[in-house]
Amino acid sequence: MTSKRPPKILLCGTGDTKADELQYMASRIRAAGGDPVMLDVSVLGDPPYRPEYDKHAVAAAIGTTIEAIAQSGDENSAMELMARGASTLARNLNDSGEIDGFIAIGGTMGTDLALDIALALPIGVPKFIVSTIAFSHLIPPERVAPDLMMILWAGGLYGLNDTCKAVLSQASGAVVGAALASERPRKGLPTVAISSLGTTCLSYMKTLRPELEKRGYETVIFHTTGMGGRAMESLAAGKQFVAVLDFSLQEVANHLSDSVVSSGVDRLENAGRAAIPQIVAPGAIDMIDFPAWKPVPDTLAERPYHAHNRLLASVTSGGEARRAIARAIGAKLATATAPVAFILPAGGIQQWDRDGEPLHEPEALAAFTDEMRHAVSAPVELHEIQGHINDPEFASTALAIFDRWVAEGIIAPGLSQRQAS
Repeated sequence: MTSKRPPKILLCGTGDTKADELQYMASRIRAAGGDPVMLDVSVLGDPPYRPEYDKHAVAAAIGTTIEAIAQSGDENSAMELMARGASTLARNLNDSGEIDGFIAIGGTMGTDLALDIALALPIGVPKFIVSTIAFSHLIPPERVAPDLMMILWAGGLYGLNDTCKAVLSQASGAVVGAALASERPRKGLPTVAISSLGTTCLSYMKTLRPELEKRGYETVIFHTTGMGGRAMESLAAGKQFVAVLDFSLQEVANHLSDSVVSSGVDRLENAGRAAIPQIVAPGAIDMIDFPAWKPVPDTLAERPYHAHNRLLASVTSGGEARRAIARAIGAKLATATAPVAFILPAGGIQQWDRDGEPLHEPEALAAFTDEMRHAVSAPVELHEIQGHINDPEFASTALAIFDRWVAEGIIAPGLSQRQAS
């Protein structure tokens, strides 16, 4: 926030069915020092209060009427239209500086709509969803905004009680506090995304981050355990980066193997669609993740196993599965609308596949490497190195491509390079 006024919090829900909850949340937002701005997304009924933005305003935001939305087909089609209208309205309110945060409440219907609104708002705008399905696998990763906060609406669904008041009051206070404390990303800062796992598995960022910062770039590193890759994809779709160094593609392999540790079907595609230059490598594509607290999937029961902690475990895929992963990577890179370079480390792609380590499978790695050579074709650049992805050769190869692209004008210069020129 840049002004002294109380933070304006867009409070969204179906006022015809959740008036008590929404009015209670509004009172708690005021008590915390905020100013609630009511957004009603009811379709058939009307709330017993006058919202700042009613269902007619929501419909008008996409050039239609609430009557047309109600007659669109069924409850699903109606709520999809309301989601479009509410998202457009919320984005316009944010762009004009009229709101400082967003909070919504709902079951599956309200959550479905609120997820779209959260995606429409830029990173740094506090976003809270109070939901009966918070943290559920019903919510696909591609629907989750990069900085979305959720809380389970325990004891909710119909009417107020002490249990749900405890949740609603926390959420209402939290969104006000977040709006007061939020430090939004600086505009115009040349930002480079890097995907990785922890430094035990993939260590290249130890070299890359300081080198890129010397060149005047902000580096943002994403943990590719499902939601990290999703956050990177979402920001790339919004053209938030001058380049993407996508060196950990385990989420691509996970998705192809039906793992719940997925970033969605469009992983490795959004930077290319947004015409952002990409340097890509196949870090950890040989490991398929699953919850450590569940049995190893039957189809992978005989494969080498690695438990990372009590939450996350991995098994390796075989040679033929790795060939399929290579083909999928190649197909995704072929759709890019900006330059792409692919670095292929023939010596290994994660720490535990080195000679003597428990996941060392040279034949399966060779199958992947062979297939990858055929899967990458011009105009994608292929750079094969004999070393391992954690060797200095890999980081120096990536930096050499990066620097060449800066010199050629493919990647925007960093701040230090602008000052030097």
